[in-house]
Amino acid sequence: MTLSPSHPLMDGRTAESPLISAYRGLKPSRRPVWFMRQAGRSLPEYKKAREGVGMLESCLMPELASEITLQPVRRHDVDAGIFFSDIVIPLKLAGVGVDIVSGVGPVLDAPVRTAADVANLPRLEDSALDPIREAVALTVAELGTTPLIGFAGAPFTLAAYMVEGRPSRDHMGPRTMMHADPETWEALSGWAADVSGQFLKAQLEAGASAGQLFDSWAGSLGRADYERFVAPASARALDAVRGLGAPLVHFGTGTSEILKPMHDVGVDVVGVDYRLPLDEANRRLGGAVPLQGNIDPALLTAPWEVLEAHVREVVAAGSAAPGHVVNLGHGVPPTTDPEVLTRIVSLVHSIES
Repeated sequence: MTLSPSHPLMDGRTAESPLISAYRGLKPSRRPVWFMRQAGRSLPEYKKAREGVGMLESCLMPELASEITLQPVRRHDVDAGIFFSDIVIPLKLAGVGVDIVSGVGPVLDAPVRTAADVANLPRLEDSALDPIREAVALTVAELGTTPLIGFAGAPFTLAAYMVEGRPSRDHMGPRTMMHADPETWEALSGWAADVSGQFLKAQLEAGASAGQLFDSWAGSLGRADYERFVAPASARALDAVRGLGAPLVHFGTGTSEILKPMHDVGVDVVGVDYRLPLDEANRRLGGAVPLQGNIDPALLTAPWEVLEAHVREVVAAGSAAPGHVVNLGHGVPPTTDPEVLTRIVSLVHSIES
């Protein structure tokens, strides 16, 4: 399993870019920075492009998805594009009834809570991923030497939505299922791992230069439950892309206590949210793992002198790691002034590595 000779990592376009160099623990030509959720809701051009188009529908229109992915790269001079999509797209492409409800999030037509429910889940056909491949190819053709990051939702987060049927604060349903019906949980998380891996593989093979697994809800778990019931499925998802040679990143929120097992599923880089200083994250990971993060999104609306001091603290703390990609400790809030993001990028690039 290898990437094609015309892939940006193989033909020289992105292999030595600042992002990929930092992900590989090498010294980049400039300090790389990008923002989770940069492709979307904070940009006026995004709102205009998506007028009258539903969220999941927009993800499956290759030209629109590509344009939205490219918008923040043009505007902010970030060091990577993050593919515009949604973690539930693999579910929709497989035939699971799901939609994004405004003000709520992903909502399924019917929760998945029994062994029979899991047994009846459809298979994700490879051809269903063609719109994803087309969107990635269009984007990579425009990005040139700027790498594209592909992404997928981690199996636990996908399965949590499926069990609850919608977003949840405490994820009581999946956490109960792990212990009360571990066989059904294993089958469900295995299904989620397979569609997640297929989704990520399609992006990487089509031209993405790195892949990120988002485990949005892993922070609701204790370490023992994570290691026993979640890590094996995350490793299974990553098995689909492990041999391609693209750097792999693992990120979750509220995951300070499980950074080590999150790395141990087999990734090159660990993303850290805003709760834990990067120098402490580096210590917990043995000083051997490149890090990504972790500007606090709450400070994006603070006075510039406050935000600038915070960004400089993040950069200084991240310098302890073998590699550091500056990012937010979560996604861009929709109320963010885009000019602030552009200013952060300029600041980060001005700080000597």
